[in-house]
Amino acid sequence: MRSWRWQIFRNMRLFLRWFRLCPRRGNRKSRGRIQELWSYGKLFLKSLYYNSLTNSDTVLDCIFEPVYWVVDNVTRWFGVVFVCLVIALTSSIVLIVYLCVLPLIFSTYPIHWILWHLCYGHWNLIMLAFHYYKATTTSPGFPPQEKCDTPSVSICKKCIVPKPPRTHHCSICNKCILKMDHHCPWLNNCVGHFNHRYFFSFCLYMTMGCIYCSISAKDMFFDAYNAIESYRNMDMHMEGDPVTGAGPLFSLLPLGYRPRQSYYQTPPPPYTFQERLFHKSILYLWVLTSSVALALGGLTLWHAVLITRGETSVERHINRKETKRLKEKGKVFRNPFHYGRINNWKILFGVEKRSHWLTRVLLPSSHAPYGDGLVWDCPPHRADLMAI
Repeated sequence: MRSWRWQIFRNMRLFLRWFRLCPRRGNRKSRGRIQELWSYGKLFLKSLYYNSLTNSDTVLDCIFEPVYWVVDNVTRWFGVVFVCLVIALTSSIVLIVYLCVLPLIFSTYPIHWILWHLCYGHWNLIMLAFHYYKATTTSPGFPPQEKCDTPSVSICKKCIVPKPPRTHHCSICNKCILKMDHHCPWLNNCVGHFNHRYFFSFCLYMTMGCIYCSISAKDMFFDAYNAIESYRNMDMHMEGDPVTGAGPLFSLLPLGYRPRQSYYQTPPPPYTFQERLFHKSILYLWVLTSSVALALGGLTLWHAVLITRGETSVERHINRKETKRLKEKGKVFRNPFHYGRINNWKILFGVEKRSHWLTRVLLPSSHAPYGDGLVWDCPPHRADLMAI
């Protein structure tokens, strides 16, 4: 019987013969074979990722693909948490207004200011709640998955379906969205063709409500802040007041031997528990509404600029690259979906006559947006549809 060493040697020799690396006919042929295998291996690896459209952006996308995957999944799972957080914070502000601010307004303000606060505050609250509910529950719109006669500008490489103009793929929803603007985690929904108006109206009325609360509670905030600072300093620097009239015997004893209970007497608190809770609630209301007004106000202003230009957040980046590319060729880029500043706002809000500014903009309305999101009419300065 042959030994196990012989078996191992035989297997190794067969392995080397398989790759023709065993130097039986000279070192030149073996070295040439090694170089040939190395070149073939590099060509094979390049064939897995290289194509004629490969550039630096494609390489960066491949490198950051795991990061994108983590962000998309975290955003998808935490969308419900963000929605609950918006509802909880908004409800807390409304509760403080009803329990703390309105009773003070009723007792100190004249009748005309009371009526104004009641009318404007409740109108703003109704508009805010209505548009947030519609923005979270309304579908942004999806292109048809079956074959149809709808014009398309490209094919989605993930959905493998035709993409109409202004349609983009959302990696969080894993669907193509009509007139996609962005995926909003605070809505747990994409902002697209059918809920773009609800999203912008919610941002607008939330900003207006926060500014209204911040201005209305400004004087209350300063009073509450001064009160909190006063009893905080009192708690830190005053442990108690000495008792007078305790008798000459206690005055003759050293300080360390004097009874603590007779030498110190806890002073009555300057504010009751309800008053302290009132001051902290006003402080919380003003800080939160002022912060949200600044942050959300900037976002609302940015989206107002995009709407005026007839763009979405995605199209803004694409149009900037296209403008730069055409400028190098001596040409001027024109946005094919810019219908004029006023007309862009009319299309967003669905305004067709003057009365619609009241019934569809200043009052809750669930009317459908202009068009179906699949076909877009070209403005007068463009006759052909440019792919975006």
